[in-house]
Amino acid sequence: MRKENIRNVAIIAHVDHGKTTLVDGMLKQSGTFRENQQVAERIMDSMDLERERGITIMAKNTAIRYGGVKINIVDTPGHADFGGEVERSLNLVDGALLLVDASEGPLPQTRFVLRKALAKKLPVIVVINKIDRGDARIGEVVNEVYDLFIDLDASEAQIEFPILYTNAKTGVAHEKPGDGSTNLKPLFDALFRAIPGPEAHDGGIPQFLVTNLDYDPYVGQLAIGRLANGTLEMKSVYALCGTEDIRTGIQFSTLYTFAGLNRVPVDRVEAGDIIAVAGVEGVAIGDTITSQEAPRPLSRIHIDEPTVSMFFYVNTSPTAGKEGKYLTSRHLRERLEKEALRNVTLKIKSLPRKDMFEVCGRGELQMAVLIETMRREGYEFMVSKPRVITKEEGKTVLEPVERLFLDVPEIFVGIVTEKLSERKGRMTNLVNKGSGRVRMEFTIPSRGLIGFRSHFLTDTKGAGVMNTLFEGYQAWFGPIPQRAAGALVSDRSGRVTNYASLAMADRGELFVEAGTEVYEGMIIGERNRSGDLNVNITKEKHLSNVRSSTAEATVTLRPPRRLSLDQSIEFIAGDELVEVTPRSIRLRKMELEKNRRPAKKQV
Repeated sequence: MRKENIRNVAIIAHVDHGKTTLVDGMLKQSGTFRENQQVAERIMDSMDLERERGITIMAKNTAIRYGGVKINIVDTPGHADFGGEVERSLNLVDGALLLVDASEGPLPQTRFVLRKALAKKLPVIVVINKIDRGDARIGEVVNEVYDLFIDLDASEAQIEFPILYTNAKTGVAHEKPGDGSTNLKPLFDALFRAIPGPEAHDGGIPQFLVTNLDYDPYVGQLAIGRLANGTLEMKSVYALCGTEDIRTGIQFSTLYTFAGLNRVPVDRVEAGDIIAVAGVEGVAIGDTITSQEAPRPLSRIHIDEPTVSMFFYVNTSPTAGKEGKYLTSRHLRERLEKEALRNVTLKIKSLPRKDMFEVCGRGELQMAVLIETMRREGYEFMVSKPRVITKEEGKTVLEPVERLFLDVPEIFVGIVTEKLSERKGRMTNLVNKGSGRVRMEFTIPSRGLIGFRSHFLTDTKGAGVMNTLFEGYQAWFGPIPQRAAGALVSDRSGRVTNYASLAMADRGELFVEAGTEVYEGMIIGERNRSGDLNVNITKEKHLSNVRSSTAEATVTLRPPRRLSLDQSIEFIAGDELVEVTPRSIRLRKMELEKNRRPAKKQV
């Protein structure tokens, strides 16, 4: 039966189209907060990295009450690298709000998240957001949304979607632009009409599918999901259906429902609600908590396979142990396994070497977020250059392929096209509307995009925008040229001197400044020619009793190029590593001793 007292809805969109801001408005106008209560902007983005990058990384849920109905809202990431979060979230809901920017229109991740929602046959409400923008083109964007639905083979019922027009920042929704609305009531009304309550039975066999994991310092691990049928009670005993076996005698230490941003302890939960349970040992995403007498598991969550992998190593640099708290292979393994429990798109592979692990995921950004999170937690380790995961079909090697979407100023089309052709990119579409900017689409192997982002931003002087979508697997595209420039590598340990830095001015660009501690095999800059160059960056000027005529002259050194974590991962070659600590990011050769490294041709 349909439960009209509950609505479960996901908010999906491209990056930065206003999902989290809209949730803020819904929370405030539902009476979740007091009128005089001070709340931060983008309330749902609780992670530091989310606030810094301006994107949602982890799917989160909240609950509000409006008109006597409980609305569970799931805020989802918009970036394809976090597609696993989107897929899990859609298992919780009965409908979706699709936000589209009134100026930008549907963008690559709009296609990605909408395709996932349509595949699950969810009803969709289209919300044209940011209608206050000076460059808003509302009518055109609506037509583009219709085209997108048709392109994705939406059913007749799905394509008859309601449309609302919002300014999420001011908390206003309109059924028609300019209809005089001053709040989000039209949005709530449309939600109740278009999105049905959950189909659930309080009297049925309990079926609770675990779709997310969290941790509470007081009660331990939390399993979060939707109770599909039946009820769960604190004092009752249940079964846990895992991948291989069924464990009985399961009891909860705490049972929660959601209210606003808080988890509320209760003794009993009803079917159709999104809940959390504590006290279940060894629970994993995809498991079902069900009746002990008549266990009936639900279908496990299907997630697209990883396409990119990186190697994580125990730090063996001379600086190891000086800046981090967690250093050993045990620390590293336990942290990665913990991440894989809550992030189903990540796979951790143990290798014969006990000091290294292979981490498989969906993209460079996902990996960079994991690495940054770990270093902030006090971990110290090393990572390799990302590589793609291939498949074999008979004798044919297949590799992952991306659809690349670019928005660039017209003057940079030539250089961007040239760079992508070198990386096996094939242009499939080009649109020039005469505005000075051009939209291009390419099909390109995933390995062709490794390290491309930084070059793209440089070539377009920071004015280009790029997005990608996973397209599938195709036959191997052939060799792709690697980084053209070589590295400047320190040939000894010590501290960088001004004198030595000045001598490097005509040899390349430095990544370190005077006074920085370096070691043999550490990469201290990028050479301006191909081939690596071992240099003495610690050399000091010899004193003499002969006064130079220029002794009083002031020498100005060019400031070093500071590489971020993302840029460091993009920069390194196959025989190089990034050393990551809570305080530092260093680049190094895998083999530190110069005499033991394979000789490379220097031009």
